[in-house]
Amino acid sequence: MAKTNPGRFFEDYALGQVIEHAVPRTVGAGERALYHALYPARHALYSSDEFAKGCGLPQSPLDDLAAFHVVFGKTVPDVSLNAVANLGYAEGRWLAPVYPGDTLSSSSEVIGLKENSNGKTGVVYVRTRGTNQHGTVVMDYVRWVMVRKNNLDAPAPAPVVPQLKPVLDVADLTIPQGLDFSAYNFAQSGEPHRWGDYQIGEQIDHVDGVTIEEAEHMMATRLWQNTAKVHFDATFRPDGQRLIYGGHVISMARALSFNGLANAQMIVGLNAGAHANPCFSGLTVKAWSEVLDKAPTSAPGVGAIRLRLVATKGGAPFQLRGDDGKYLPEVLLDLDYWALMPL
Repeated sequence: MAKTNPGRFFEDYALGQVIEHAVPRTVGAGERALYHALYPARHALYSSDEFAKGCGLPQSPLDDLAAFHVVFGKTVPDVSLNAVANLGYAEGRWLAPVYPGDTLSSSSEVIGLKENSNGKTGVVYVRTRGTNQHGTVVMDYVRWVMVRKNNLDAPAPAPVVPQLKPVLDVADLTIPQGLDFSAYNFAQSGEPHRWGDYQIGEQIDHVDGVTIEEAEHMMATRLWQNTAKVHFDATFRPDGQRLIYGGHVISMARALSFNGLANAQMIVGLNAGAHANPCFSGLTVKAWSEVLDKAPTSAPGVGAIRLRLVATKGGAPFQLRGDDGKYLPEVLLDLDYWALMPL
């Protein structure tokens, strides 16, 4: 009997199937230190316990995307080990802050299946939940991946494509208990710009760039325990290059967005996301943002801002698609998210 795990193939998934992912992970201050070493992350709420206490939280939480990477990484051996591509995200919600000492676990439910017309691959839709040691759901999100078939003769399942919200409503967002920006310290946060200073349709060039390093990507992927073969094994791709984990690009772009959006403190919703083109070591990532929407919240001094975050490997900012409607070749990431900002 084989002891090793070859990963699931498309025909191994069934609608309604629930997968409990190994291995639970207790996070600590080390995760924050490594996250801030890997990315130029400087948002004050995730850097200072005292700043976080001034905003009504008991201490500084783990960066939202660091928590996302931990939860996401658990799913890879069961969901995307044999994936051709990670196609998209929707309905992502951060439901509770993650603090040092919390233990995170992940589970996923298969909510959609559709075999592709070539009969060699299919798309698997899963809703993943990350929970802490108390059983509290700290985040959930939907993603869909294209997965290889192992047995090409396996019958195609009845196609089911879930109906997903294109954009989360502000009412869908969870504001952390106690969050209060009414005494927000703009001097310590790094920028004076508040919620009222941003206009819908405004575009922001984040100016700075970071060249992707192979060693840093490998460290990040191991840190999040992401076992996808395309990120580790240079022989797995015909071009002999290791594909940079898409989450690495997301975190790099989010960190770069500090310059212009330093007060977009907490990510609370993920509306959509696409890894438009592959990223490899040696590319220099730059980023720009567009304000898509704004809304007040019930929390004192707290507004919600909907942002499009675009990561590129060059070219002029604010260029996203060509005349054919397809992403331009220099676009790496197109991410649509909600963040919380002081009024």
